[in-house]
Amino acid sequence: MALVNVKPNRIDVTIANEIADHTNSGVEHTAQTLTWAADEHVLLALAAAGWLYAHIWQPQQRPVANHVLAVSLATAVLPHVLKSVFDQIRPDRLTVRGHRHGVPVSGQARDAFPSGHAVHLGALASAAGLLPEAPRRLVRTVAVALSLTRIAVLAHWASDVVAGFALGAAVERLLRPWTLTRSFREQVNRRERP
Repeated sequence: MALVNVKPNRIDVTIANEIADHTNSGVEHTAQTLTWAADEHVLLALAAAGWLYAHIWQPQQRPVANHVLAVSLATAVLPHVLKSVFDQIRPDRLTVRGHRHGVPVSGQARDAFPSGHAVHLGALASAAGLLPEAPRRLVRTVAVALSLTRIAVLAHWASDVVAGFALGAAVERLLRPWTLTRSFREQVNRRERP
């Protein structure tokens, strides 16, 4: 049993109702397919593959690969812990008209807060700061877009996604001092400044 009951705010409800009223099965199917790209299993597999690749063929990228793998592991565990503390019903459980328009049923009914997908993607968007400018922008754009699919399929309230994304970014930044050397962090900080 969860310790804290989280209620959606008025903006959350308005956004969910608009989606339920104006979506269709094509949009929902596309969003549901895209949202799998942010699944923790997919991201963990990609992080592990990237780690292996860097350790075999790109030794100069090992610090980044180590960091991304550590962040991926942390953000895979954290949402499960938080969902055992917070109780919030998913918006897809509160709509009849949305289901008629193609909204699928997502996960456990009371596991809306925070969005685990958004936690993973927020961490990934933050870790993209370790990349050069062009790939950094691409990763961040994709991370935001994939996070929005969780709202589109009514798996999460908008505030669940915003909170999850911010939490993921915070986790990534908090892990940097333990996973990246000071000189590497300073090099990245110089590159991130305008």
